[in-house]
Amino acid sequence: MTIPSTLTARRAPALSGVVRAPGDKSISHRALILGAMATGVTEIDGLLEGDDILATARAVEAFGAGVERLGPGRWRVTGHGGFRQPAGVIDCGNAGTGVRLLMGAAAGYPITVTFDGDASLRKRPMKRVTGPLAEMGARFEWLGEEDRLPVRMTGGVLSAIDYRQTVASAQVKSAILLAGLNADGVVTVAEPEPSRDHTERMLRAFGAEVGVLPDGAGWRVTVKGGQSLEAAPVSVPGDPSSAAFPLAAGLIVPGSQVTVEGVMLNPLRTGLFETWREMGADLTVSNRRMAGGEEVGDVTARHSALKGVAVPPERAASMIDEYPILAATAAFAEGATVMRGVGEMRVKESDRIALMAAGLHACGVTVDEEPEGFTVTGGSVRGGATVTTHGDHRIAMSHLVLGLAAADPVAVDEPGMIATSFPGFVALMRGLGADIASA
Repeated sequence: MTIPSTLTARRAPALSGVVRAPGDKSISHRALILGAMATGVTEIDGLLEGDDILATARAVEAFGAGVERLGPGRWRVTGHGGFRQPAGVIDCGNAGTGVRLLMGAAAGYPITVTFDGDASLRKRPMKRVTGPLAEMGARFEWLGEEDRLPVRMTGGVLSAIDYRQTVASAQVKSAILLAGLNADGVVTVAEPEPSRDHTERMLRAFGAEVGVLPDGAGWRVTVKGGQSLEAAPVSVPGDPSSAAFPLAAGLIVPGSQVTVEGVMLNPLRTGLFETWREMGADLTVSNRRMAGGEEVGDVTARHSALKGVAVPPERAASMIDEYPILAATAAFAEGATVMRGVGEMRVKESDRIALMAAGLHACGVTVDEEPEGFTVTGGSVRGGATVTTHGDHRIAMSHLVLGLAAADPVAVDEPGMIATSFPGFVALMRGLGADIASA
């Protein structure tokens, strides 16, 4: 299939329909990795089949696990109780979560592994993970620029660590906990604010003991070394980060009503929904139920008159990936939406603060950029721009949603990267009535 060089979104009539959220990206990564570390057969239902997850599937297979695709979203991982020496380089593509969690998982085994990724992933900092893993006893050799992929890691005997994060990061926490399964002693990670807890939940489902205690505004998570994992079935709930895009379109396109079924409602992942409600969004949840140890529900968004708000910085950990689409909806709100304490956005797949500010500005939106945040002042959105995405899927999807309610069309370059997290995005949006087409 030919990948278009650009995609263009045009002002849409009222959007309507019921769609299903793609499988959660975070849980999909963890299901594959824990399944590969465990002993036995892990059946996974609802796995996200985006490029990032497929890279992790190839990686765990290279580490010795059996990996089979049984059907759409249905996968089987046969684990042999640990990782084995891979034959070649572990190429994680664009998957920042994948590479950082795989480093942690692999650190506890006596193997030497070279991790690499695509051009975007090679720009992302790795010392936030390699630092604590090195303190535990893993050895790292930078094969190019320091703090950047590619890097060669030698794992083996690990010591326990009591690690205090200055910025809450589920990726760092998860890498340390996965390494801690094979450490000597009790590994502790303290967070200033709680970050997403999918690793803790899934470790328990795979038979591990995980402790969580309050620690100021955050918590301390502990795992005892020497624990083995046993295979367990995983039902992957819908990804709230992906559901955000059709829901945002429902909020900003006049006359719209959009429902996304099966969305994960973990309170550490729903900061965007909370923020939208503070802005006056007509956002409702029905049919709450449990799936894969997580609460899910069907979320409906109706066109709403939004007002700008100041987003509490402490909410960042629960919505760090959703600030681009929040900024796009804020462009249509009355007044200023202030987003601070989000410097982490600058070291994602791109500098998301800079790219969102540049894209919105090109579309006629007033944006004030700061080192650790930005402010979007809403009103009428002109559009009429081609936005540079630097291959960042969330920047691309956010501006395409913006284009559905802007006066003039909005185009994005490098749309092929959308497949890293949401391979069916364009088809799903068109099914709701959106006008999104290739050049």
